[in-house]
Amino acid sequence: MIRIFIFILLIAICKTSLAEGQIINMTLNEAIDLASRQSLDAFKQENMYLSSYWEFMYYRSNKLPQLAIGANPFQYNNSIRADYVPQDQSWQYTQQQAISSNASLRMTQNVGLTGGSISASTDLGMVKNFIGDMSTTYSSNMVSLGYTQRLNGYNSLHWKSKIEPLKFETAKKKFIQSKEDIAIKTTTKFFSLVDAQIEINIATTNLANADTLYQIGKGRYQVGTLTQDELLNFELNLMNAKIALTRANQGLLRARSDMNVFLGLEKSTVIECVLPKSISSALQINVDAAIQKSLENNPDIMALQRQILEQDSNVKLVKAQNGLSVDINAMAGLNQKSNELSTVYQNPNRFQNLGLVGLSVPIIDWGKRKGQILMAKSNREVVVNTAKQQRIDFQQSVMMNVLEFNLQSEMVNNSAKADTIAQMGFDVTMRRFKIGKLDVTKLNMARTDLENAKRAYINSLQKYWNSYYLIRELSLYDFESNTDLVADFDKILNQ
Repeated sequence: MIRIFIFILLIAICKTSLAEGQIINMTLNEAIDLASRQSLDAFKQENMYLSSYWEFMYYRSNKLPQLAIGANPFQYNNSIRADYVPQDQSWQYTQQQAISSNASLRMTQNVGLTGGSISASTDLGMVKNFIGDMSTTYSSNMVSLGYTQRLNGYNSLHWKSKIEPLKFETAKKKFIQSKEDIAIKTTTKFFSLVDAQIEINIATTNLANADTLYQIGKGRYQVGTLTQDELLNFELNLMNAKIALTRANQGLLRARSDMNVFLGLEKSTVIECVLPKSISSALQINVDAAIQKSLENNPDIMALQRQILEQDSNVKLVKAQNGLSVDINAMAGLNQKSNELSTVYQNPNRFQNLGLVGLSVPIIDWGKRKGQILMAKSNREVVVNTAKQQRIDFQQSVMMNVLEFNLQSEMVNNSAKADTIAQMGFDVTMRRFKIGKLDVTKLNMARTDLENAKRAYINSLQKYWNSYYLIRELSLYDFESNTDLVADFDKILNQ
């Protein structure tokens, strides 16, 4: 027994020397909270949300007035130009040497109702000649108003106003969903570490029991009540128990390292998992309520809605591109010219206007227009029917997960009772074996039952919490407090 104690002590010293870090007792909720704040997954999800946020801000900015300044501050021209003289019906070459500059201020506003855009601008120009009269001339366009419109039946702003808000709302829901996904990953890693800790306890207990049995076996062998092969079997069990304890310690180191990396902790930190003391056995989720909340909140369902809208937009666009198209550009304004900069804006007396209508009518395209429209409609039908099937599959998945969760609490309670019974049975079997009323075969069976019961209990706990967070991930709803799951998006933007 002293040798076993020394062996376990050496392993403990080895563990301490490898760790040399802070020991933290951590519950499942604490691990999930830490992972949601500083894990690499949390960092990725926050940045994915920020990317979607700025994409949505870009869309919104296109609906607001745009103001821009344009300028050509300096241009020098020294060249010979060919000019046609109508009176002489001849060409003459004239020398040019001048500098010029101009600047403009332009505001544009997209019109969501029609898909066109209106604009207002003002500009100022200057030309100074270095030959001839050596004059300097200024020109101004005090104000110009313009409107541009494409009349083809497709309004891109209208479709974006439907798709982009839904796209951003989906991104927000995905971020909330990612928190529950992190909770599921944390739960898996937490119980992997719990399993490793349980294996250490089992291996340590088995080693102590194996040594006790070996010592008892040696005593019985000396008095002739135990055969040599049975004694050798006891010794073999002792060696296997030592090997199992070493492997259990290696598994514990790996599980702790994996947990530390996931939570963003120092590699020397030692986490001791604290199992949840109880579960909410009274929590039973209504299947219909879970399906309804999942259809309302799940980002995958929102993504299906967006895909259908995008296909509707594409069908409309293909029809517009392959049909009658009319482009209208109109502009009107007041301008003036002067030899003095101070008077170039006074009494504008020249009214300039520009109107342009472009027309495109397909006549013969050998079925190209019809084929593209039919292809777009066909693609839409595929997306619509796929979305319907995915929606049905999704509802079926939610229903099955809820039904499994409602049964899981009973599984946890039964597994806990089985673990207690197995422990009591092993203790009784061990006592009876020590007084010689049972053989080693029944003792080994009792030990195996005990180990299996402990593992089954931990496994049922893990399934319960995984199932719990999976339903939250699907529905984005807290069925304990009966509230939708939310996130502090302002905090993310202000970081």
